[in-house]
Amino acid sequence: MIAIKLIFFLGIGVFFIWIFMRNISPEDRKEILHTFFNANYYWILFSIMLGLMSHISRTMRWMILMEPMGYKPKFKNAFLGLMVGYLANLAIPRLGEVTRCGVLTKYEKIPLHKSFGTVVTERAIDMISLLLVFVLTLIINFDKFAKFKETSIAKNAIEKYHELQHPGRLYIISGLVFIAIIVLFLKFRHKISGYTFYKKIKSIILGFVEGLKSLTKIKKPFWFVFHSIFIWFMYLLMAWVVFFSLPETSNLGLNVALAVLAFGSIGIIVVQGGIGIYPWIIAEILLIFYIPQTKGYAMGWLLWTGQTLMIIVSGFLAMILLPLLNNKKDDPGTENIK
Repeated sequence: MIAIKLIFFLGIGVFFIWIFMRNISPEDRKEILHTFFNANYYWILFSIMLGLMSHISRTMRWMILMEPMGYKPKFKNAFLGLMVGYLANLAIPRLGEVTRCGVLTKYEKIPLHKSFGTVVTERAIDMISLLLVFVLTLIINFDKFAKFKETSIAKNAIEKYHELQHPGRLYIISGLVFIAIIVLFLKFRHKISGYTFYKKIKSIILGFVEGLKSLTKIKKPFWFVFHSIFIWFMYLLMAWVVFFSLPETSNLGLNVALAVLAFGSIGIIVVQGGIGIYPWIIAEILLIFYIPQTKGYAMGWLLWTGQTLMIIVSGFLAMILLPLLNNKKDDPGTENIK
């Protein structure tokens, strides 16, 4: 099943690569490859270092969220678990969230459903942060994005929208199904309350609630806000410094990097790991800032390659280091048993 899902998401990525490349001439393809392989990769390495700094900051923020519940995991296990989670997410959507919590369950004895509640909180904060990045992007680049509707991405989205003859019908059906599930649950809850799966689901939900409540009980609010800002600032710098790897993009400012961050994040959300679609989106965004499509597409692949390479290498290293660093006779997680 996992192999099928992996092939499926890789297939989607290949499909988006084909969509872009089918309209590219052989000469342009050669130019893209030449640009990609002749970039200054020192800037890519610098970008990777900035990315690792953002992950370190995310780890510290995660630990702040777990503190109100009485859990203080070791930094090494929380950080390595985070990197293993990112690696898992490249294969299957949302698998990484469970995986990194599983690492803490194994090495720190923290119940999975409780640490997962803090991850839910993190995701909610990230979505709010991404929304703020979008708003800031549109405000700063308002004059440029008046042209966005002319890009192929926007045109495809508009066409798909018009193909939906009754867009409201889907919401009505979904709402009715949701109401029916609630009614059936309330009617038969006493009969199913004794089943193991019901107890397990209830335990998970209660863990989610406790994890969400941790946000209101954090003991270090200043550092929590600091890390939340620092994470996204590092994301911004990660994109910006890669611009210096090509002569054609070296003069682009932070405002362009902000646009790349905002719209590139959508590509990563839509397609697992952003494979295929991420470089396409970056090429379309940079075209608005007068960067030729071939150079923009090459830049998209440089950005995607650096980020993905960091996740793959650090993820596999984390898998190797976790058992080695925790190979002790004493139980490293006894202090977290509650």
